[in-house]
Amino acid sequence: MSRRRSLGTKKKIALLVGAATMAGGGAFVMANASNAAQTTEDARTKAAQDSGVCQGLATALGNNQRFIEGQRADPDAQSQARIENREAVVAEIERQQAASGCAVGESAQDSPAGDRAGGQAGGQVDGPAGDQTGGRAGGAGQAGEQVCAGATVTLSGEGGAPAASSDRFPVGTRLRVTNLDNAKSTTVEVNSVSGSCALLNNAAFEQVREEGKFLIRRALIEKVD
Repeated sequence: MSRRRSLGTKKKIALLVGAATMAGGGAFVMANASNAAQTTEDARTKAAQDSGVCQGLATALGNNQRFIEGQRADPDAQSQARIENREAVVAEIERQQAASGCAVGESAQDSPAGDRAGGQAGGQVDGPAGDQTGGRAGGAGQAGEQVCAGATVTLSGEGGAPAASSDRFPVGTRLRVTNLDNAKSTTVEVNSVSGSCALLNNAAFEQVREEGKFLIRRALIEKVD
């Protein structure tokens, strides 16, 4: 007959301690991995916030939401089409918020600003403004009438050729937007209605933006005839 060998008390204790150590070590590794992932995500979110990405996207979202509310409050024959277009833009902005580590759905309204001629918002431009679409660079264009002094500028989220949308200028109005932080300018036509003085579509915003930013805090907006 075979006899089963029983483990001594010391060996049993050693095995139990070893198993507990391995289990604890695994938990420690998993906790470290989780903490590292969270730290990376927090760092990405903070970097996005510090660079103005989140603020710019929140402003863009707020402007589009305000426009939709205005169209619903005072509709006309084209309101439904405009609302559907802006709802698609809102969805795209929220997608960008998620990809940038921002709070999805966070909304901020653009600061209201009255039209005032003369002077420059936020100070003087250091050096010539390189108008990428035939503006003032090299004396090619004349100075325009400053409008919406103090307003920030962000993107509408719309595609297509460089253009702008506005809540106060009719379609066909030419606006020159200068980013005073990098001296880049673009001159575009208003082609649709929005909830802000001047919203640049994606192509126009790319011409004047600072890398990684979705908001121009110091902007000069001019009406060009």
